[in-house]
Amino acid sequence: MTRRSMLALLAAQASELRAQRSEGMATRGITPTPRGKPSGRPFHAHFTDVAESAGLRDPVIYGYADHCDYILETMGAGIAFLDYDNDGWLDIFVLSGTHLDAPVPGATNRLYKNNRDGTFTDVTEKAGLHRTGWAFGVTAGDYNNDGFEDLFVTYWGENVLYRNNGDGTFTDVTKEAGLVAPVRWGSGCTWVDYDRDGRLDLFVSNYLRFDPRRVPKTGQNALCNWKGVPVNCGPRGLPPETPQLFHNNGDGTFREVTAAAGIGKGKNSYGLTAVAADLNDDGWPDIYVACDSTPALLFTNHHDGTFTEEGLESGIALSEDGAEQAGMGVAIGDYNLNGRLDVLKTHFAEDTPVLYRNEGKGRFTDVTMRAGLGVETRYVCWGTGLEDLDNDGYPDIFIVTGSVYPEAQRELPQFPHRTPRLIFRNLGDGKFEELIEEAGAAIAAPHSSRGVAFGDFDNDGDVDILVMNQNEPPSLLRNDVTGNNHWLKVKLIGTKSNRSAIGARVTAKYGGKLQAREVQAQSSYLSVNDRRLHFGLGANETADLEIRWPNGASETFAKVSAGQLVTIKEGAGIVSEEKFPPAR
Repeated sequence: MTRRSMLALLAAQASELRAQRSEGMATRGITPTPRGKPSGRPFHAHFTDVAESAGLRDPVIYGYADHCDYILETMGAGIAFLDYDNDGWLDIFVLSGTHLDAPVPGATNRLYKNNRDGTFTDVTEKAGLHRTGWAFGVTAGDYNNDGFEDLFVTYWGENVLYRNNGDGTFTDVTKEAGLVAPVRWGSGCTWVDYDRDGRLDLFVSNYLRFDPRRVPKTGQNALCNWKGVPVNCGPRGLPPETPQLFHNNGDGTFREVTAAAGIGKGKNSYGLTAVAADLNDDGWPDIYVACDSTPALLFTNHHDGTFTEEGLESGIALSEDGAEQAGMGVAIGDYNLNGRLDVLKTHFAEDTPVLYRNEGKGRFTDVTMRAGLGVETRYVCWGTGLEDLDNDGYPDIFIVTGSVYPEAQRELPQFPHRTPRLIFRNLGDGKFEELIEEAGAAIAAPHSSRGVAFGDFDNDGDVDILVMNQNEPPSLLRNDVTGNNHWLKVKLIGTKSNRSAIGARVTAKYGGKLQAREVQAQSSYLSVNDRRLHFGLGANETADLEIRWPNGASETFAKVSAGQLVTIKEGAGIVSEEKFPPAR
């Protein structure tokens, strides 16, 4: 047995023992490391919350704002940027919960159409997407290759597949697709063409088995407390779940292949955000799952329809000191510009987010402390992204936060329920610095947030941010970038590969730098980002692009000009070039 295998075995045994002996969410009790001297560099991104003026005024109901009797009411939902009508402008899909004691009038998922002038119109009813319940995760992708993005939504209850009809409406085809299943708590979900046959398959992580008739309410179980305050119970102490994989049959139906594909070996996990990405650089999509208070899961693709769970062996399941963490959100990106995909995972309060550096060949190293991310441990962290916010050519880190224990702040005011957003600016040397005031008042504004999506909703060449807030309207953070940095956006259309090009990798070379990005169908926290890949280029006015399509084929494009969206169709090259107005 290798040393790595021995450590993995010991860590797994320790994790199991800790889970058996404790309740609540995992935390390591980490105190923040000292902050270094500020770099003093200007930050050219500035965020303003324009949600109200944009028409996003309806609150997202999720339990009660002042108390939570059950963990169901605390977890919140994802949110999505997608272009459902193919007009070139990002629309918004907002998930919602309700109340356990009675349905809330007006509480529903909402689809907002982009009016192309900075405002949105609620088209939920017209689109056929009205539904009240406990929605959690969303994934967008063209599962039937008809040119329009479809939606799959997970619930505590029955998950739903919405087929996009191409005329502004959706149809619930869950039953016809063979996806009706017993009631479970669905959480993360992602489209993934795991067998590279050109059709999108479906992966669903499940959180835990929840029955309010059997789970004690807040105060009914003495073990369910946080720092002496009675709080809702879970996830530890509640039965964990098992993820699922569904194969696309190509005729509008799916069949479950969980056991045959080896996905069922990921049982006994509290699975949350699911991300499909090629993490070992072999050209085939792997599946990574952030798990709450159990080790994260990495399903390595064996190219034959099967997977092996290798999170512990790969060094990507636990913290550097071998502890499980309360994994919530996941960001995938190339923070150190070496052409490999790194992983960032968010966690509970009194713990750090964890940055795993990709060493190649499926091996990762926890570089959290040396990257400067140990300075912030105060908040419960959720949705996150590795996005170049100021177009300087280096991906930054954005995280939303919010407590799961609203009752605690009455007795522990140092632990408020609503907390700020976080930005860590990439310094370009493998390190990050937290920005406190430089990015604008919208970053410091307190909310209890969960899902977050990244995309350019106003088509001005920067990355804007959409945030799900518990029992408040969403936030729409418009990014106004100043300075002279350049950018390039890439939209991919598959032909032999799946139409959405989910799983395609774009590697951009600019000014001696190399950055890899992949088209993903879920990341952050149960959320969906703009499918157009955004590259900040700094001072560089062109970039060389290499496309590796989901089916393994490659294409290259030299000296692609900055300041535009290029659409590349598999086998046909660049089919359109669209200049955007300069960023503000």
